[in-house]
Amino acid sequence: MLQPFLHYGCHILLPLFVALIWYKPKWQLAFLIMLSGFWIDIDHLLATPIFSPNRCSINFHPLHSYYAIVIYLFLLIPNKTRLVALGLAIHIIADVVDCLLM
Repeated sequence: MLQPFLHYGCHILLPLFVALIWYKPKWQLAFLIMLSGFWIDIDHLLATPIFSPNRCSINFHPLHSYYAIVIYLFLLIPNKTRLVALGLAIHIIADVVDCLLM
């Protein structure tokens, strides 16, 4: 019961917290952009089965690979890509928490 709460809490509450603290004037837009990090889960469609509750996403799916994670971290540097990169990095953090709880 704790694992889904922490997983989805990280996916939703962490971007909300970041948006409210560091992007106050436009927190709604920042929050929505960071939530777009969910789109990297599209790579789950390449797996068989698509969803497996006992599978760690990190380094299993292409957009969750170590190579992709390095790219997401580099995207944190430029201002223009920072919000998208924050969403992707927070998504990866949520998935790491999920893997640690397995």
